[in-house]
Amino acid sequence: MTRIRPYRAGDEPALADICLKTADSGEDATGVLDDDDLWAEIFVLPYVARHPEFAFVVETDDERVVGYIVGAPDTAAFEAWFRDAWWPRHAVRWPRPESETTRQDGILSYAYGRGTGAVAFADEYPAHLHIDLLPEAQGGGWGRRLIATLEDALREAGVPGLHLVAGADNAGAIAFYPRVGFAPLPSDEGSRAFGTLL
Repeated sequence: MTRIRPYRAGDEPALADICLKTADSGEDATGVLDDDDLWAEIFVLPYVARHPEFAFVVETDDERVVGYIVGAPDTAAFEAWFRDAWWPRHAVRWPRPESETTRQDGILSYAYGRGTGAVAFADEYPAHLHIDLLPEAQGGGWGRRLIATLEDALREAGVPGLHLVAGADNAGAIAFYPRVGFAPLPSDEGSRAFGTLL
C-alpha cells in the first residue's frame, strides 16, 4: 500500500533521481545540464542534510520512493547555512561561472548567490518547501497529503508561515498551489511565489 513516511538515511539516491526526473518545470531534466547531479545538490539533498525532520517521502507497496517534500523552517538561517557550510564543498567540482552562457551557468550563479541578500517573505512566511512527484504518483492526492504532512510538522514546531517559489513556466505547479491553500505573493520575473499561514 502506498504511504507517506518520514525521510530516512539511504533515501538520497531516490530523492536525487526524482529531483532530476522533475527538474525541468515538472519534466525530466536528464541531459539538460552538463552534469545531472547538480539539480539534487541544490534543490533536495541540502534539505535532508540540514532538516531531516521536515522531509517526507511517498513510498509504494514495493518500497520504491516516488515522491518527496522537503522544507526549511527558517529560510534565512537555511540560506546562510547553504552559503557557508553546504555549497563550499562543491566549489572544486562546480566553480563559479564567469558568465551565464548556459543553463548550468545560470543555476550555478543561483547556488553561489544563495544566502547573500535579504530573504523575501521571511517575516510572515519564514519556512519554504520543495516538492516533487514522479508521474506515476501524480494525480492521486499525494501532493496534497505531502503538503499537509509538512504543514503539520512545521505547525508543531511553532513555525507561523510557509512559502514556495515555482518557475513561471511550470503551469501545473502554478495551478496546484492555490488549490491546497496557498495564496499568490509578489514575484520576480520568471517565477511565481505562494504562501500560506500555519
